Amino acid sequence: MIIIAGHELVAAEERDAFVEAFRGMVTRARDFDGCLHIAITADSVDPERVNVTEVWRDVAALKKWRRQAKGPTVAKPTYADIKRYDASDGGSLF
Repeated sequence: MIIIAGHELVAAEERDAFVEAFRGMVTRARDFDGCLHIAITADSVDPERVNVTEVWRDVAALKKWRRQAKGPTVAKPTYADIKRYDASDGGSLF
């Protein structure tokens, strides 16, 4: 399992439009074989923060998606800290 998680910062007045620009791509990804979860969302506390979370079945599915994802054209974030993690196991939180 591949997990991509982190956040970006954009100008507060541009954040909601930035998140909205990804709606179509997120919708397509959720229907894509191998996508277990994806969300690009406005943070509930920081008006400049955009949270990014993706969970993919495996590297092959992620690579196949990336080759055809066609993300939106948006302003470059002022800061980004998004990392990829390889997970070998998972289970119920509680």
